[in-house]
Amino acid sequence: MKRFLIGSLAFIGAMSVLFVVGLIGLLVLASASGPTVPSNLVLELDLEDPLPEYVLSNSLSGAFGEEPTTVHDVVDALEKAGDDPRVKSLVARVGNPGSPAAAQEIRDAVKAFRAKGKKAVAYADTFGEQDNTTVGYYVASAFDEVYIQPSGDLNITGLTFETPFARDAFAKLGVTPRYHKRAEYKNAVNTYTEQGYNAPHREATERFTQSLFGQVVRGIAEDRKLTEDTVRGLIDRAPLFGQEAVDAKLVDGLRYRDEVMGTVKKDAGPGAELLYVHKYLERAGRPHTSGDTIALVYGVGGVSRGKSQSSPLGGEQVMGGDSVAAALRKAAEDPHVKAIIFRVNSPGGSYVASDTVRREVQRARDAGKPVIVTMGTYAASGGYFVAMDADRIVAQPGTLTGSIGVYAGKFVTQAFWEKLGVNFETISAGRNATMNSSDADFTPEQEARAEAELDFIYKDFTTRAAAGRKMPLDKLQGLARGRVWTGEDALANGLVDALGGYPKALALAKELAKLPSDAPVHVEVYPRKKATSEVLSELLGQKGDNSEDDAASVSAQAPFSALMKSVDAVYSLGARMGLFEHQRASLYSPMPRASWE
Repeated sequence: MKRFLIGSLAFIGAMSVLFVVGLIGLLVLASASGPTVPSNLVLELDLEDPLPEYVLSNSLSGAFGEEPTTVHDVVDALEKAGDDPRVKSLVARVGNPGSPAAAQEIRDAVKAFRAKGKKAVAYADTFGEQDNTTVGYYVASAFDEVYIQPSGDLNITGLTFETPFARDAFAKLGVTPRYHKRAEYKNAVNTYTEQGYNAPHREATERFTQSLFGQVVRGIAEDRKLTEDTVRGLIDRAPLFGQEAVDAKLVDGLRYRDEVMGTVKKDAGPGAELLYVHKYLERAGRPHTSGDTIALVYGVGGVSRGKSQSSPLGGEQVMGGDSVAAALRKAAEDPHVKAIIFRVNSPGGSYVASDTVRREVQRARDAGKPVIVTMGTYAASGGYFVAMDADRIVAQPGTLTGSIGVYAGKFVTQAFWEKLGVNFETISAGRNATMNSSDADFTPEQEARAEAELDFIYKDFTTRAAAGRKMPLDKLQGLARGRVWTGEDALANGLVDALGGYPKALALAKELAKLPSDAPVHVEVYPRKKATSEVLSELLGQKGDNSEDDAASVSAQAPFSALMKSVDAVYSLGARMGLFEHQRASLYSPMPRASWE
């Protein structure tokens, strides 16, 4: 009996081993037989909606469908495809690619793809139908050919920035904005304290509008082989009907989608297949996957203390100082990392959190790891603060940056509540205990402390910026004062070092790491992308293995995104009216509302 049991157990064990081996074999076979890249391929790209800059490592979007294609995905895919003989061409539906800086990143990638002998065709059902699509067409003009369907039009009417001013509305409500700022161009609070553009606000806004508009006009003129005066004249005539756009040489023909697709597939040769860019990237792999390691760290969203945040299903992102600092720290401590590329796309936020990130940039450099910042749509105020100590700063011409300044304050709502018949009474201990309260104005002593805080932060910001940019302090202060610049003007003023995007940052990383320009490198994102199981564990409250792992993680909010957005909208309105708390000193530069789609 004993022998029988032992024999049975041995048989079961052997069968278990065979089962595991067989299962592994099936998995390997399944992996090997997965989708491959067709031998004759036309890449397809959807630019109907803006591309996100980055998907945080806590996102569950991949578990409920495909993750969104990011700006960097497009750059990587087109770089890979440019050297892939299976890829014959690119066809893209273009609508609203986002900001001018995002448009320039995509345009650069398309042009690099074409420079390798590959054809690129853009189409749209219409560039407009009541919407301004100037920047959308700006992207399309970088392609070899541009088509719209016969019923479409070309609504390239220029660029518009709209800024609401609500001082009188607040007065009617009985709400008093009590804000202080450094300096005169720091216009974040003007929405509350002014009823129109003051002189510095108008000057800065007109300058960066004209800078952006000039970039768009030059790009279209160059790509469509027209003069800048001609392009400006066509923009002033717009919207243009379809045949008018063809006659003006802005569009190559009036074709429906099926006609465009049929032609590009025919031109690619027999058996040509279409494959979306993100699918191609999954199957073909990214470029830069072997050789010395270059770390890529993202800092996306408003800067806040603590962890980076995002709804796990998507939505607005917050650049958590702890998370980004930990990612920079890990990259700096990794002996395999030769340099760090830091992608910043942020309008700023917390002074303290910005300084937390800046410190790790400084420490990485002290450890011998070059840091190269590449700026996205904006890297302003706190977004510039985190970047200013890098070895090199790269911006797109259309990046909005600078805004070296600070503001702080609160809304005094006592009269508002009196109108509603609500009376707040306060009992406090400590002379300045009510300093952050919205129920009472600042006392003279509190006002003096608030002004002193801004003086300290502004001096710190400008002093550090001058040191980081190796610029005399008085010159830096002349460029600061809270003023926003385009990347084009920032380069002329010495606030950035070069114009470009990811490829330019990578070239500088190799140079500063003393690697040959043609050396293969492995670009690795820090921190690594989390598995779905890890994200679910975090949602359930599980922490990392140690403080470093925990700091490098992100905060996964409850997956009720629609509800969260509604609650957040109500809270934001209340916060702006001072119903919750005093707003501490902020390195923040809210971008004006733009009509450039």
